[in-house]
Amino acid sequence: MFKKVLVMILAGGQGERLYPLTKDRAKPAVPFGGIYRIIDFTLSNCINSGLRKICVLTQYKSYSLDRHLRIGWNIFNNELDEFIENIPPQKRISDMWYQGTADAVYQNIYVLEGEHPEKVLILAGDHIYKMDYRELIEFHETNNADLTVPCIEVPLKEASRFGVMSINNEQQIVEFDEKPASPKPVQSNPEMALVSMGIYLFNTQVLVKRVIEDTKRDTEHDFGKNIIPSMINKDRVFAFIFRDKNNKAVKYWRDIGTIDAYWEANMDLVQVDPIFNLYDKNWPIRTYHEQLPPAKTVFSELFSGGRCGTVLDSLVSNGCIISGARVERSILSPDVRIDNYSEVFDSILMAGVRIGKNVKIRKAIIDKSVIVPDGKHLGYNLEADAKQFVISEKGIVVAHKEMPLL
Repeated sequence: MFKKVLVMILAGGQGERLYPLTKDRAKPAVPFGGIYRIIDFTLSNCINSGLRKICVLTQYKSYSLDRHLRIGWNIFNNELDEFIENIPPQKRISDMWYQGTADAVYQNIYVLEGEHPEKVLILAGDHIYKMDYRELIEFHETNNADLTVPCIEVPLKEASRFGVMSINNEQQIVEFDEKPASPKPVQSNPEMALVSMGIYLFNTQVLVKRVIEDTKRDTEHDFGKNIIPSMINKDRVFAFIFRDKNNKAVKYWRDIGTIDAYWEANMDLVQVDPIFNLYDKNWPIRTYHEQLPPAKTVFSELFSGGRCGTVLDSLVSNGCIISGARVERSILSPDVRIDNYSEVFDSILMAGVRIGKNVKIRKAIIDKSVIVPDGKHLGYNLEADAKQFVISEKGIVVAHKEMPLL
């Protein structure tokens, strides 16, 4: 059954709201949780669900994403009819780049013609969650659906960021409004709304027919804005209530499209009892692991009242050395080094970052290969930091990749 399903992962967005982390890379390639890239979570869901025919539709700044997929996800065997393929815009049908999510699929109809899948599972490459797509496929088939859209309840005040839907007793979608100014609450709880997770399972023939129809109209060629609303009254469109494989009391799904959402999702991982579980052997998250030595902490320079390297409530990746420094509630990616008497709190340090002596960092994101000089303070004076760094709405200081710090 699952060999008749083709996965298409939409990984071509510019990720403007996640700038400057997307200055040199596509959003799905942004590092997350120390050792991962954001796309690893979607890909791991596919592997854990037995789906091994995957197309990744890329576009902007795709080099690091292409490289990560090539060296980290080369686990597929063509002889067994399984693959992962990167597909940039081919301009077979149009001279334009992908103009929207639906247009990305339309421009790759030739892939569907070559593979002849019965169903197409369209996924976003920039969400953090765990889902067994087999359950979604079974629900889709049981209901003889043309399109099934996984959904989750979110607080009403946050729902305007998503596609909001209403369903009947059979879970058939009767209304769908993409990013409404005044979201409609669910009947059972006026404080919550039912929103799309940006996942779409189509019967292939219906998908092809609807995206072709959409090209003949003046639209944004977007699934949420155009395709789904147009299908409500003429196709069998169902909502699949998200069944979380995270095995926690509260369902976990994060759209990390902003700096603040990205920082908060990372901080979810350093809680005493993390609300997103990276340690479930029954649902492993795969990635590429560079060959590096184990992390270690060492004493500072010996003197009266000297202190040792201390790490509390943090994730520390291979190759890291904390030398007489203090790290709390932070995430250290591979090959980070922190020198004597420095302090790092509530922060994310990406691969190859070097922190000098007597540095103080709080609520910051330091991108790859940044060198922080001795005595530098980040996150303690936002007015001063704003002269050199990007500051998020909630006061997160961001130093972009290889940025020279003053």
